[in-house]
Order: sequence, then C-alpha cells, then structure tokens
Amino acid sequence: MKRSIALLGLLLSISSFAQTDVSLYGGKGQEYGVTYALPKSVIEIEVETVKSTYIPGEFCKYAERYLRLTGISDTKEEHWDLTSVKAKSIGTPDPAKTYFVKLKDKTLAPLMELTEDGIIKSINLPLTPKVAPVKETPAPLKKKPNAREFMTEEILMAGSSAKVAELVAKEIYKVRESKSSLLRGEVESMPKDGASLKLVLEKLDEQEQALTELFSGTVEKETKTYKFTINPTQDITKAVAFRFSKKLGVLGVNDLAGAPVYYTLTNLKTVPEQAPVTGKPKKIEGIVYNVPGKAHFSIFTSQENLFDDDFMIAQFGNTDTLTESLFEKKSVVKVTFNPATGAVMKVDRETVK
Repeated sequence: MKRSIALLGLLLSISSFAQTDVSLYGGKGQEYGVTYALPKSVIEIEVETVKSTYIPGEFCKYAERYLRLTGISDTKEEHWDLTSVKAKSIGTPDPAKTYFVKLKDKTLAPLMELTEDGIIKSINLPLTPKVAPVKETPAPLKKKPNAREFMTEEILMAGSSAKVAELVAKEIYKVRESKSSLLRGEVESMPKDGASLKLVLEKLDEQEQALTELFSGTVEKETKTYKFTINPTQDITKAVAFRFSKKLGVLGVNDLAGAPVYYTLTNLKTVPEQAPVTGKPKKIEGIVYNVPGKAHFSIFTSQENLFDDDFMIAQFGNTDTLTESLFEKKSVVKVTFNPATGAVMKVDRETVK
C-alpha cells in the first residue's frame, strides 16, 4: 500500500475519539481500514572488490636490457583484491506481524504513513516529501594517449622490433633529460610562468608514461560490488558468508576454489523474552510496534577482522502497543517509527485548542 494511506486522515475528527480497532490482518474481505506491517530484520553484507588485469607491453622482453626494469612479465595476468566489506540492518515486511486498523470515524490511528513495502512509518505526521534521486554524472574518462603518437620518423622506420625498442628507450631518456633541464631552469626558452611550466611538465610526463608502458605493460582496474543477505533467527558462530579467491574474486559458499569469509551473530539479550501465549489470544488494544534487541555482528577471515558492529534486530526482541489512552480527547499524538526495526523513535503530543 502506497504512502497515500495518509489521505485517510481527511475522514478523521479531532473533537472526540473512538476506540482504535486493531487486529491481525486476515486477508480479503475485511472492513475498510489500513493494513500495516512491522519489519523483520535482515543483515545485508556489501562487498567491494577490484579486479586488476595486467597487459604485457609490446617490448616487455627488452625492458631489462634498455630501461633496467626487472621482473616484467610477458604473460597477461588477473588478480582480485578485497577492498571493502560493510554490513547494515534493513527491514522487510514480516507476514507474521501484519495488522489491520479498522477505519472508524473519530479515531486517530488510521492517519498513518507507510513505506512503499507497507511498513509503518508514522502516525499523525505530514507525508514525507518525495525526493528525486540525484543522478551522479560520471566524470568523463580521460583518453589514454597512443604511444605511437610520440614516436619519431626514425623509430617508425626501424626494421626490427629490437631496433624499435632501442630507439623508444632512447626517446624516453631524452624526455627525462628535458624534464630535468626544465626543473633546473637550464632551458633557453623557459615557460613564462608557473602554470605554463606545469603544463609542459604534464605533457612530458604523459609522453614518458606512454612510451614506458610499451616495456612495463599496463594495469587496468575494474570495481565490482556484491551483496549478500542474512536472515537472523538465532545465534550463529563462524558460518561462511562467501568465499574469496585472488584469482577468481568473490565466490559462492560452496565453491571451494576460494578461501572462506566467516560471520558471527550473537544475540546480546538486551530485551527480556515474552512469555509464551497460552489459551485464547488476547485482543489487541492499540497500535503494535517492535521492541528490537541488540545483536553483535562480525565478518572475518582466518587472518583478519573485516567488519565489527552492533545492530538492532527485531527478531531478538518482542512487541508492545501504543495504548488507546495516548489518544486523549484534546490532544494529538504524533509518532515516528523506525522502518528498519519497527521501533518507536519519537512520540510528540500536540494540544488541540
């Protein structure tokens, strides 16, 4: 049910109030009113990785001979790095905690705002204005210079790759000498000001890098993000959240090609357990909300801790009600709920004159 539920408030009267009629949702055929859900907590893990691909340079086998570069590989390689692991608690509608508030004249409870998923968000407050998402404009990709644009006629006319590599290396040394002369002020036609000098040096750096990469090769990087969800129901000790391989990246729980990344969830028992209901269920006398319990959550490998924090978890708490006595004759009670946990965040009272 959309947030337009709050329009039901047009039918309300603030001069006197009737009892709030709340019941578990029974599906189709119920009388006219508002159906709202309380959330259950789900932990969402977000994993950010970077894939690095090494591409050998055209003259990689001459790198040590002409530029004294050692350890240069002539084979394309890929490897993955785990750069960030985060987690957060989010709320999803709990089918077992879905309630129906019958719309009666002269009652305040149906003046509700719900989330897009039907989770209770507020009572007796104005609709939250919709904010259009801000679209981030990606920065334009800088065109990578082509090394051949910096090759002289002599280089391009060379008859063998070994000779081309030798001449390119000499050109690199010339560029380095030019930069050194500029920095020492030994050039006859020095740039007029600091900005001009900086621009010239940047162009020389660009030229040197493009030519050097013909020997050293290049590394292309790509960021990938993965998400996993955990439904907390009880304490969990050292369960596998996902697996990770330097060669293959993020893998599934059962893919033994990667090393396990574990998680632990501990109920800190901050909320007393409710006594089991026996006999006929009691009538619901007010708006039901969650009293979540705190849990400790951590993500780790056999070598290091990746994430560690406490979360409020609806399933580790219990429920309570906003009783009808709150809605007095000459006041309006305004309530704000946490859509992620179903807990009451704020209660205000406004006197009606």
